[in-house]
Amino acid sequence: MEVRSFDNVWEALCDTPAEAANTTARSDLLIALQRTITGWGVTHEVAAKRLGITRPRISDLVGGKIAKFSLDALVNLASQAGLSVELRISEAA
Repeated sequence: MEVRSFDNVWEALCDTPAEAANTTARSDLLIALQRTITGWGVTHEVAAKRLGITRPRISDLVGGKIAKFSLDALVNLASQAGLSVELRISEAA
């Protein structure tokens, strides 16, 4: 059996490098949003109003339900939360 190593868990779990890159970006944004929302120290209801989404959507976000969020949606939520999103592009290894 060949032992393989990966830079992150998504490279191991996703079928293609493109899917892994998208999921990695979504995961990074989701974690940043979770930390920001938790740092606010407010209820899900208040956080939802701040971000302009429903309380169940906040619950999905805080609960880490990554499959329910597109990269575009997470970038928009990050902006609403006062976060700055930067994209870094480099040559593939």
